[in-house]
Amino acid sequence: MTARWDIFCKVVDNFGDAGVAWRLARQLSQEHSLAVRLWIDDPRSLARMSPGVDASQDRQFHAGIELRRWRETFAEPEPADADVVVEAFGCGLPEAYVNAMTRRSPAPVWFVLEYLSAESWIGGGHGLPSPHPRLPLTRRFWFPGFTPASGGLLRERGLLESRDAFQRGARARADFWSSLSVPDSAAGECRVSLFCYPHPALPALLDAWADGDDAVSCVVPDGVATGALDAWTGGNVPHAGRPLSRGRLTLHAIPFLSQETYDRLLWACDVNFVRGEDSFVRAQWAARPFVWHIYPQANEAHRRKLDAFVNRYAAALEPPEATAVRRIFRAWNGVAGAEGMDDAWRSFAAARPAIAQHAAAWSRQLAALPELASGLVKASLDRI
Repeated sequence: MTARWDIFCKVVDNFGDAGVAWRLARQLSQEHSLAVRLWIDDPRSLARMSPGVDASQDRQFHAGIELRRWRETFAEPEPADADVVVEAFGCGLPEAYVNAMTRRSPAPVWFVLEYLSAESWIGGGHGLPSPHPRLPLTRRFWFPGFTPASGGLLRERGLLESRDAFQRGARARADFWSSLSVPDSAAGECRVSLFCYPHPALPALLDAWADGDDAVSCVVPDGVATGALDAWTGGNVPHAGRPLSRGRLTLHAIPFLSQETYDRLLWACDVNFVRGEDSFVRAQWAARPFVWHIYPQANEAHRRKLDAFVNRYAAALEPPEATAVRRIFRAWNGVAGAEGMDDAWRSFAAARPAIAQHAAAWSRQLAALPELASGLVKASLDRI
């Protein structure tokens, strides 16, 4: 009998939470032949990244996954019929559902999938059991990460082979850009993808590109940084097929992309500005230089995660290139005392050839780690 998995997700970061949960659901279904049900409180972001999802429906099937809207008032058959339950990002489970889990024998395997972090302490907590404080249930904490002591990262079978074939194929890349109504990259041009949260550093970056010595072509999906772009362009925001040029910068607007198409965008660009968790991981699989806009938290709690990742990522770089990476990550995330975006970009651009080699090596290093979905499946079988 096919094992059933329930994944619960509350959307905090519009596309990061939903994106990770959806990739995990699809991978469990397609690669491990599991019956997967994804409970999500706000399916609108999911509908944008997976065409065919109807955000108005409370229950639907898409890409082999049962999608359910997670409403505040939760009604679920008793006992809960899932063999494995994944609580994504510590979102909590409905009380009625948890109570139903206690009436199933044996009780479902319960994983708490944590946020991704490069902090050293996660290796000590990964995979550890935690008894429920009131009920006869045990949770197991699963930490994505960048070391063998972590749960690794989501990586579909054949992903890196598909990436390599695409990046080697000039015709494939030209067809891709044509499908987005964007010209193919010109000689000497730096092509950049931009996916960020609203924040004050963007106008300075656009100025640096426009006033710089080298041509920059920036590709922006629909709905990203619209307020800042509207202000910077004086209301002349670019539209699909109608780019905007200022100085050495050309802005190209494209539709918001499905996850598969977004992967190819990352593969096709020279530098990727990404945000949150899902695009952050996919930029690393793209094996291209990237800049991460971490999800902001109160009291700058996100700074520890940012510093931990940059220190780990830049450790193998020579000091000048490592410094360039640290400078642009700090400037882009508005860290107090960071230098301006113009200087940070210039040093990053100058170091780009060495950073590009490092990005490819880093991707190979990550591919040698445990794969997240497979690790969860193995752990669940060990427990069932």
